[in-house]
Amino acid sequence: MSAKKKALGRGLNALLNNSPTTSELEIENSLRVDRKSGLIGKIPISKITANPYQPRTFFEEDALQELAESIKVQGIIQPITVKEFEDGYLLISGERRLKASKLVGLTEIPAYIRTISDENLLELALVENIQRENLNAIEISISFQRLIDECELTQEELSSKVGKNRSTITNYLRLLKLPAEIQIGLRDNKISMSHARSLISIESIENQLAIFNDIIEHDLSVREVELIARSLNQKTNDEKKKTTKPFELPVKYKKAQESIKNIFGTKAEVKSNLKGNGSIVIHFSSEEEFERIFTIFNNK
Repeated sequence: MSAKKKALGRGLNALLNNSPTTSELEIENSLRVDRKSGLIGKIPISKITANPYQPRTFFEEDALQELAESIKVQGIIQPITVKEFEDGYLLISGERRLKASKLVGLTEIPAYIRTISDENLLELALVENIQRENLNAIEISISFQRLIDECELTQEELSSKVGKNRSTITNYLRLLKLPAEIQIGLRDNKISMSHARSLISIESIENQLAIFNDIIEHDLSVREVELIARSLNQKTNDEKKKTTKPFELPVKYKKAQESIKNIFGTKAEVKSNLKGNGSIVIHFSSEEEFERIFTIFNNK
């Protein structure tokens, strides 16, 4: 197992365990994080660089504004967490608090300093975000894909670490195959994950986008989308069958078929497929005809 795999630790086991009592400090302690120092007073916001491993790519403006108003009245109750980075700091967790603080106009923010590896940065960012405020389905999908790519995990290993069935992991990863417009719609809660899964089953991207727009415009249920998808796929399969050229028996097999008919004086068939497999069928309509054919075989 590579060093990257080992670095993931037990923190990911809590990835989707939505326990409301787990504090950020407890989450960090569940990882193998070495403390460089305790709580420091405040650090300049201008010195903080965003976490490149942050799985959340979309922040609701209303929620940020509410948090900003709370900070304006009560201040920062829970410090953010950072690590020293070049001539400043790299954010580990607390991006919503950092963004809200900027909205209020703060220039400094209370923070913990930690010493942590890049692999644990990714893990901690995932845990912190999912524990505190659920990521949307697309952000979870991207996070799972990053763990597979950047931490060299198989789906089986990822399933074990996050405590989710492999089928659940697969379903999330399949969402990334949808067109960008549909992924954005799922991110923005215009459609549900069940809607998205139904759209995945539609082969044509053009049809996927058309049904996606119908879901939004006509408020289609998941069941309705499933029925539409099934109908479209059946139509596509029927069209494929019509355009598929039927297999034609090679000339040598046709000649052999005629020879067998002449030899046994009865209907005979030579069957073959594209792989070269086949069979020879000699028909008989009575026991007497079977005995006659069998006698010819013995004489041959």
